[in-house]
Amino acid sequence: MKIASRWFERKQVSDGLTLLREPYAHPLLRCNIWHLRGRDRDLLIDTGLGIASLGDEIADLIDKPLIALATHIHYDHVGSLFEFETRLMHELEAPLMADYREFCALATDQMPSDFLAALAEMGMPVEGDALIDALPHEGFDPARFQTKSTPPTLLVAEGDAVDLGDRHFEILHLPGHSGGSIGLWEAKTGTLFSGDAIYDGPLLDELPESDVPTYVETMKRLRELPVEVVHGGHDGSFGRDRLIEIANDYISFRT
Repeated sequence: MKIASRWFERKQVSDGLTLLREPYAHPLLRCNIWHLRGRDRDLLIDTGLGIASLGDEIADLIDKPLIALATHIHYDHVGSLFEFETRLMHELEAPLMADYREFCALATDQMPSDFLAALAEMGMPVEGDALIDALPHEGFDPARFQTKSTPPTLLVAEGDAVDLGDRHFEILHLPGHSGGSIGLWEAKTGTLFSGDAIYDGPLLDELPESDVPTYVETMKRLRELPVEVVHGGHDGSFGRDRLIEIANDYISFRT
């Protein structure tokens, strides 16, 4: 397997908002990592797989205190959380992060065969012996990959606020994909960072920690939000019309 010359790619989405991705990761694990610049502090939403140092990658973007927030426990979103001093997570999932025993694998022979088959049916087949198609450095062994445990430094719940000085986000508890999935809602601009609660791709609701009836209720809630733009945990950003379409399709499929 080749060695990546640079593990992350970046895109300037708007003034103060940068999107980072891990292009060599399988689409299932290619989390959107959002860096949002604030007046008094910056916000990092999700931290990717932790295969390469996210802290080193964004060092040139950081000139003030940084809050790293995990939208949920899954390993493609929390891998580099340990690198940051201030770490936020929903109160239901924080204990799981402090002693990480959740499923995490890069080697395909460590993944259930029925799950690999389901990925193929969703149009995301896994080819080769790993869910990455490059290595971050020489000697990296996908079979030995493990997410690092780290205790969040601040627990959040529904209605809590994340204040960047000039931008203010409300924590929304959006369970279904996982029990402690959260989003960040800025009513002033109609901006929602939704994690994996909703994004413009195949939504996963058959994981051990998923709950379909709860997910349906979350979708009903989301379609009532007066959003202008949704920045999801995977795939591209979208507006209110597409949010309603995704939510309605899910509700129709599951009820």
